[in-house]
Amino acid sequence: MNRVSIIRCPDYSGTKKAIAEALELVGGLENIIQPGDRVLLKPNILAASSPENAVTTHPSVVASMCEFVLQAGGKPVVGDGAGISRPGATSKALKASGIEEAARKAGAEIVNFETAGFTLVDVPDPLQFRKLYIANPVLEADVVISLPKLKTHELTYYTGAVKNFFGTLPLKCRKEAHLLGKRELFGEAVADVYSVVMPAFAVMDGIIGMEGDGPSHGKPINSGVILASQDCVSLDIVAAEMIGFEPLKIPTTAGAMRKGFGNQCPVVVGIPLKEVKIKFKSSSGGVSTAPSFLTRSLGKYYKIYPRINRRKCTHCGACYLNCSPHAVERLEDGSYRINEDKCILCYCCRELCPSNAVEIKKSLLARLMAVKEDLTGKI
Repeated sequence: MNRVSIIRCPDYSGTKKAIAEALELVGGLENIIQPGDRVLLKPNILAASSPENAVTTHPSVVASMCEFVLQAGGKPVVGDGAGISRPGATSKALKASGIEEAARKAGAEIVNFETAGFTLVDVPDPLQFRKLYIANPVLEADVVISLPKLKTHELTYYTGAVKNFFGTLPLKCRKEAHLLGKRELFGEAVADVYSVVMPAFAVMDGIIGMEGDGPSHGKPINSGVILASQDCVSLDIVAAEMIGFEPLKIPTTAGAMRKGFGNQCPVVVGIPLKEVKIKFKSSSGGVSTAPSFLTRSLGKYYKIYPRINRRKCTHCGACYLNCSPHAVERLEDGSYRINEDKCILCYCCRELCPSNAVEIKKSLLARLMAVKEDLTGKI
């Protein structure tokens, strides 16, 4: 039976103690890590952002886990690949997040997925992709551990331990997954990645989470917990319920369970779930849950689309470089616009814009229907 531990941790000064308690409640690392094992710790370093913005896994969580891996006899390796399509983006994110410095001080090796290379591998029982390129440091590790950040997400509603491994793909593969165009299909693609990586453990930074327009432009919120489990899917089920979402409506969780991973009713140990529940505001964006035949018939009266705020835009080109369907167009004056006819509502432009210049626009009818969806318990 899959167990998920929850430990209170009001601030980052108590990170190490909280993680130690959380690990002990779910069996510890000693039964997973053998002496000399190369242990890849995969934080979330989506983009260059300082720790207080709650975009990335906090460096104290990474440092603490490096120490625990060393205590178990393993060799900690910390690595990830940023989400933005620009040379040096991962290196910049590792530094800005404080993760690189924290990991080095804790005695870990740092690997940059962007430059470490990728290998094409077969996907077991594929849902969307028969083969995928996976970062070499992941494939070379003896043990893989997910260190996600507790955040909302405009495409998948919530992002956690399973979605964290989307960062093991090269950017080209990530774009192909986004081109699937539907939440459930994207969730299945992430589940395909998860089935290749097969992590052995997960420790979630839920001390300061992110609500609203996550994973990069939401609001930090003190959720005050550390979660741990030997099963990423079970951890995501508990974490999603904790912040007020229906766990099985999370596309990445649904996709993983479709492949036979996880437990629909994991056992919570430590602090009871009901004592730490906190309602996170959901994203203002996302793909509608309204039936497609209805939205088609409503035409221009029902619209959800991203738009670039030209006053905020710095012309950095992040949206243009990372748009899978090439819906972001560069104009002669150097500015950008989004072609609604090409847009598939993957929200990569919004997620990766460092200036928060991509806004979500909804028609009146779309706003009214979104309210109804919330009232009926849908995410």
